[in-house]
Amino acid sequence: MSLVYRFLYHFFHVLYTVLFSAKAYHVENVPTKGGTIIAANHLSNWDPMLISCFVERPVGYMAKQELFDVPILGKALYALHSFPVRRGIGDRQALRTAVRKLQEGECMGVFPEGHRSKTGKLQKAATGVALIAAKAKVPVIPTAVLNTEQIFKWGSFFPAVKVVYGTPIYYKKDKIDKEELQCFTAEIMQQIQNLINSYKT
Repeated sequence: MSLVYRFLYHFFHVLYTVLFSAKAYHVENVPTKGGTIIAANHLSNWDPMLISCFVERPVGYMAKQELFDVPILGKALYALHSFPVRRGIGDRQALRTAVRKLQEGECMGVFPEGHRSKTGKLQKAATGVALIAAKAKVPVIPTAVLNTEQIFKWGSFFPAVKVVYGTPIYYKKDKIDKEELQCFTAEIMQQIQNLINSYKT
């Protein structure tokens, strides 16, 4: 880990455990080396830090291009192993970057829904995560985030948050086509839903 990443890792670890009684389950399911995708549901802007601060290796993210256009923030995001994606246009460059980083052994956090859920329930997922996993030939860790949408909300200012890392799953088909990617995406999302159901209070 870089010094910047290590500092933020420890800062958010303390923040979540002290203020939000954060609990992490089955972190051992995340490989300690090799390309890995952590695929999670998305409830709030607090999700990436919660997912990352319990994993003892850097976790990078795709982040919207607009964030990288902010001078200081953009440099910080690059330092945190993240990279830009232009949403809504099928950004092929971002796809190639993701595959390359995974093949180089990095760990990447991805939200298959593509945006935060306004209802707290899983939304329809695009097949991008499945496509990246298939091309990079890396495991996907279905991951559930719980209660982060309640952080600093009236009536639940300091909710107890949770993150649950599921068992690795792989894209096992020989060919990569639309139907198989849809099936693998459905499997990822069902695993996330199962974790939510098992750990929600």
